[in-house]
Amino acid sequence: VQLQASGGGLVQVGGSLRLSCAASGRTAFGDIMGWFRQAPGKEREFVASIGGQFSITDYADSVKGRFTISISRDNAKSTVYLQMKNLKPEDTAVYYCASKRRGTVHYDYWGQGTLVTVSS
Repeated sequence: VQLQASGGGLVQVGGSLRLSCAASGRTAFGDIMGWFRQAPGKEREFVASIGGQFSITDYADSVKGRFTISISRDNAKSTVYLQMKNLKPEDTAVYYCASKRRGTVHYDYWGQGTLVTVSS
């Protein structure tokens, strides 16, 4: 599975940004796709995920109500989006997309990060 993230950039406080992650290769219906982020000097943290048979979503408390994760599928490719609104300085981080098979614990595949910088 190959993951290609894009969409990061510089945005002002309160602004919006949409990240995309294109998945290709040996993807399977029901794979769990997730977004994680790592701020400078901090550990990587979970942001949101979507997947399973019914595209169930999950969010970190810090982004609930501001971020929306969604997925589109086209034949063998899936693209997962992270719509981010009302961005705050603490959202500044490198954002990574990842995927795992349904029913597994750890994310096995990771994309390169995309930097999101929220300026005040």
